Amino acid sequence: MKRRYEEEFMAFAAARSAPLFRSACVLTSGDMHLAEDLVQDTLGRMYANWRRIEQVDDPAAYTHTVLVRTYLSYRRRRSSSEQPTDTLPDSGAATEHDTTLRLTLLDALGRLSARDRAVLLLRYWEDRSVEQTAAILQVRPGAVRNQSMRALARIRDLLGHELSELVSP
Repeated sequence: MKRRYEEEFMAFAAARSAPLFRSACVLTSGDMHLAEDLVQDTLGRMYANWRRIEQVDDPAAYTHTVLVRTYLSYRRRRSSSEQPTDTLPDSGAATEHDTTLRLTLLDALGRLSARDRAVLLLRYWEDRSVEQTAAILQVRPGAVRNQSMRALARIRDLLGHELSELVSP
């Protein structure tokens, strides 16, 4: 019986690792090492409770909820004072224009609070509804709407005219 649960979890983890890592990279403003740690912590928590979690309506969505909460918990800890560097490793296939845009956006996201990044990730990266985002963050839907608007306004202020120069027509 235990072996079946382990096999099911391993298949689930293999299928969800890449999407979790991409979301974690957005949350961490491109800090790939922290993103890997968050994914590992998330999957560890999922494994510990797999028998109960596999009965949830949408285990994949629940996993993203655990990822966001793990990230927010990490940011609240005093030990989270590490700062990402200015440079990111080359991704290979991206053009210089794409790289500049990506780095500019990641830098702007890095200047937002952890909560603002989480809201933007859930609403626009994962395309979650206001209600789903509110449930994950354990706030009211109105708070999600307000925080989304404020976070987007802050991004626009941070980027100014710089973004329009980087986006090709």
